[in-house]
Amino acid sequence: MNKVKKVILFYNPNSGSGMFKNNLDHIIGRYQKEGYLVVPIRAAHGHAIFDFLGELDQETYHDEYRQIIAAGGDGTINVCVNAMIRNNIDLPLAILPAGTANDFAYYFNIPNEIDQMLDIALGNNYTYADVGCVNDRYFINVAAIGQVVDVSQKTDPTLKNTIGVLAYYLKGLSEVPNLKPIRVTLTTPEKVYREKMYFMVVMNGKSAGGFKKISPDSEINDGLLDVMLFRNMTLLEMPGVFMMILQGRHPSSKKVLHFQTSQLTIEAEADLPTDIDGEHGEKFPLVFSVLHNRLKIYTLEDNMGEA
Repeated sequence: MNKVKKVILFYNPNSGSGMFKNNLDHIIGRYQKEGYLVVPIRAAHGHAIFDFLGELDQETYHDEYRQIIAAGGDGTINVCVNAMIRNNIDLPLAILPAGTANDFAYYFNIPNEIDQMLDIALGNNYTYADVGCVNDRYFINVAAIGQVVDVSQKTDPTLKNTIGVLAYYLKGLSEVPNLKPIRVTLTTPEKVYREKMYFMVVMNGKSAGGFKKISPDSEINDGLLDVMLFRNMTLLEMPGVFMMILQGRHPSSKKVLHFQTSQLTIEAEADLPTDIDGEHGEKFPLVFSVLHNRLKIYTLEDNMGEA
């Protein structure tokens, strides 16, 4: 008799509008119908998933588990991926987007309807994805630096759940009068940049905080990070740049520095707020690198073969 294969379900009950909690029984039912045993782990400051993965037998876990499912927003996926990498676990990852912006899931065109998500998670199509590293933490989508891009930390969770991405925009606009340009030095193997900036993002994916085209040319499995630095500009110039961001045309603006690299160090004259996948980030100086093709992600279309 074959042993029943398991799946690990790491979920955040507080993500988004509570969609996931309402579908928990349905998710377990779909998996049991396919012959899988679901092991649920509730998100609790990251410790639960880290401890659970740390106890898996490195020799046998691939035989015991089919996949890890991360259900929640980008922050939940971030916690899951950090726990996987630190414990040297490389099970395939299925994403059930249930957050506010869901930028990582958006890159892979994962739908918002629960049964369509589960069809993908229970399928055999996948692709590979890079993971960014800053100091001693990993990120799946974006590391952001500056007074504006930490808005997700300051946005009221109830407001985020009620009006979604619009809450980020409203909070971001409220920060504009407080902006002051900061001198930074960006060091890459290719070049050193010295700039005065308002804010910047180091992207693995294409979108951040609901801005769908913040890094329109990013490829999540090219082994490179896309750096987008917004230079010193006047209040009169800001609306024009903002419109270019919405349209994905800002990389060509003289007010924007854009380049790709696999290694980056950022130093600043003052300590700035940083953000990793919507959560509080690291202290300066910031040292970036890339883990190329570290994740195997279940997707709608098969880009890399069968799982």
